[in-house]
Amino acid sequence: MSSINKVILVGRLGGDPELRYTADGVPVATFNVATSEAYKDKSGTKQEKTEWHRVVAWRKLGEISGEYLKKGKLVYIEGKIQSREYEGKDGIKRKTFEIVASEMKMLGSAGEARQTTEEKKPYGATPPRHAAAEDDFVPEIEEDDVPM
Repeated sequence: MSSINKVILVGRLGGDPELRYTADGVPVATFNVATSEAYKDKSGTKQEKTEWHRVVAWRKLGEISGEYLKKGKLVYIEGKIQSREYEGKDGIKRKTFEIVASEMKMLGSAGEARQTTEEKKPYGATPPRHAAAEDDFVPEIEEDDVPM
């Protein structure tokens, strides 16, 4: 049996995406998405737990994310989870987990979408959902490691 690595998130952006370009000109956007879960504790008091997810979107999906997504917007993200090791400024090796997006869809009211897109596009239309091809993204963030 083969394995599956698939993540689906519906949450709100914690800040505007950061859109950068690698040395080879490949666009990459990074942003954080918060998902919340409500539950009752042992005493019956309602509690809420929020998880933060780091999302990386490459190439065209990265450009679209950087242009249209804004802090607080509700978004659907589909992709895969991956781990990445890096060395911190203090010289200590660390491991982080991130979602490499393959699909993104803006959610929320049409009015919300129009407000953000009218600033960028004269026709004011919400951009279509964009699904990246399997080979349309690169798993690492380090610019030196991005294959072309």
